Amino acid sequence: MADNYREGSLSLRGAVAMGTGVMVGAGIFALTGQVAALAGPLFPLAFLTAAGVAGLGAYTYVKMTRANPSAGGIAMILTQAYGRSAVAAGSAMLMALSMVLNQALVARTFGTYLTVPFGDRAGWIIPVLAVAVIAGAVAVNLARNETIGWMQTIGAVVKIAGIGVLAIAALAASGWSYEAGSEGLSAGTSLGGFVAATGLGVLAYKGFTTITNSGGELKNPSRNVGRAIIISLVLCAVVYVLVAIGAGSSLSVDQIVEAQDYSLAEAARPALGQWGVWATVVVAVVACVTGIISSMFAVSRMLTMVTDMRMIPHRHFGMPGDVRHHMLVYLGVVAAVLAVALDMGQIAAVGIVFYLVMDMVIHWGVLRRLRHDVDAKAWVVVSALIADAVVLAAFAVVRGQEAPWVIVGAFAGVGLIYALEAWYLRTHPDEDHETSSSDESGRG
Repeated sequence: MADNYREGSLSLRGAVAMGTGVMVGAGIFALTGQVAALAGPLFPLAFLTAAGVAGLGAYTYVKMTRANPSAGGIAMILTQAYGRSAVAAGSAMLMALSMVLNQALVARTFGTYLTVPFGDRAGWIIPVLAVAVIAGAVAVNLARNETIGWMQTIGAVVKIAGIGVLAIAALAASGWSYEAGSEGLSAGTSLGGFVAATGLGVLAYKGFTTITNSGGELKNPSRNVGRAIIISLVLCAVVYVLVAIGAGSSLSVDQIVEAQDYSLAEAARPALGQWGVWATVVVAVVACVTGIISSMFAVSRMLTMVTDMRMIPHRHFGMPGDVRHHMLVYLGVVAAVLAVALDMGQIAAVGIVFYLVMDMVIHWGVLRRLRHDVDAKAWVVVSALIADAVVLAAFAVVRGQEAPWVIVGAFAGVGLIYALEAWYLRTHPDEDHETSSSDESGRG
């Protein structure tokens, strides 16, 4: 593991590229249609509001990581707040699984966009392409950190510049009109739907946690963690809003929802023709590939730390390499299974439930136990906690009316994860702690 954890191996540029890599891949390509289905013509505003919710939540992570930068980031925060407990271990697993779900979501997006120019697609081709890109991302993550950092930087430039140019071109071609709002900006939009869309939109920004999880490898982390997170969130918010408006300038809300999984490619067609579709596909493919690589980079390190702390079980099954290499294989297998078994709407729904529950647990732990240690303002942490609760409740209610089994299954999954962790920790106590206590008793 020492060969992979190297202090100062990630620059500020690489951290920003990593954060935007995950966010852009998951956010604008995978979720535009789903957010539009909930928020109607106001879906660009829902993306902007989601940035505010994510920004509030990021405050807690920045404060904690500045004080205690770690390659396990979120797992370390949870352990500091709750100790070696089912709450800490279960929440760490929720975070890890939300990131694996994100990888499955982006992998399916990769397969979907790659097949758009070819018209009718066989039902099996998208899952096959999703599994292929996940396998490739696992392989790339065995490379050195600097290699990943440069790859993310190049990918970030291609994505942000490409998406920005396409969005502006679409707006110009449409005469700077907004087709999605032709019947009124509030047509078909409810308050509950907008708040639910905001909750789903938070999934498009959760990639900033990859920066937190790599805090121990970032150069000058006490200064650069916060800067990297803020820069990533601002860049992505600008890109999301610009592209959402660009999509709305070409298509009505119904058309965006109908082409839900590949709505940006369809939005490019009427404004820019077939070359616009191809350009969108190229940018989408780059965004998805770099997004999966970034996500695996971060979650493999977090799970390695949790394993080292004996909070989750580990078996190598005869595989060579260290714990991180094993984790990458396990992550790839789980992400591939999810990408094959679930569609994008189901993956996104479960992912946002897992993430927001974990996020609230972190805010509560910092508020109650660590706030004074890291000089965090209570009102900001409380605001983040309330915002999470409101958007999660709205999403659960609105999405639950359409697919109740998905929401029930997601919350049941949360309960099962905490129950399994409680059982594991009860049957596998902290042996080092017990040994130390016995030695001290013997010496007494």
